[in-house]
Amino acid sequence: MKRITAFVGSARKKNTHSAVVQFLDNLQALGDVECEIVTLHDYTLKACQGCEVCIWKGEEFCPLKDDRDVLMEKIRMSDGVIFASPNYCGQVSGIMKTFLDRFVFVCHRPRYFGKVCTSIVTYSFARGDKIVEYLDILAMALGFNVVKGTCVNGLDPRTEKDQQKMDRARARQAKQFYAGLAKPTYPAPSLLMLAVFRTFRSMIHQASDDGTRDYRYYADMGWFESDYYYPTRLGMLKRAAGKFLDSMAVRKSLA
Repeated sequence: MKRITAFVGSARKKNTHSAVVQFLDNLQALGDVECEIVTLHDYTLKACQGCEVCIWKGEEFCPLKDDRDVLMEKIRMSDGVIFASPNYCGQVSGIMKTFLDRFVFVCHRPRYFGKVCTSIVTYSFARGDKIVEYLDILAMALGFNVVKGTCVNGLDPRTEKDQQKMDRARARQAKQFYAGLAKPTYPAPSLLMLAVFRTFRSMIHQASDDGTRDYRYYADMGWFESDYYYPTRLGMLKRAAGKFLDSMAVRKSLA
């Protein structure tokens, strides 16, 4: 059985919550999955202070003591994750942004490989496409296998045509998400993700010393010598691109 956790950035159980429920209902109709909806407002999350202690020293040294680690454990125990938020002033809700900001160290030290993630954004007037793009890119940086997120129009009343269109979108997204759960756990990276890995690795190797948490994490994971974050087969083009990126980093360091 696959475990799915949806993190909802709205205190009201209206449009965003309903869209998540519909998505999970569609998902459960496809196979044996266990689902949990986590309303972030039910947890204590303090705003990131930007001290960067979690980045340089380690996340366990964060001065903020709240429910961050409880939520991190929920992600660790999940096979799939949904980030769902209403559109507030052209961005995710405040509690969702606070939640995601507290995971900045995971962008430096990604760890959610093999897990699937998608996003749901509800809106009334301004479209949420850019918010979906933000959530999908962030999920990729955290290590997730990403299924493109979708927007939900929260305006009422809806026409029957609009409702049918939304129902089809939720069903299609659930089907793609479920298929992602069944795919190989560690897919071959895109050229973009390969470039991100090689570039970031070079930055850490050149700019950090073995006393920083990022450097020790990469060393412990064997990433300074590996082709990618996890064992994978690279084609000729990607192998050549990786070598080119590594050589460019060496040239820059010698310049």
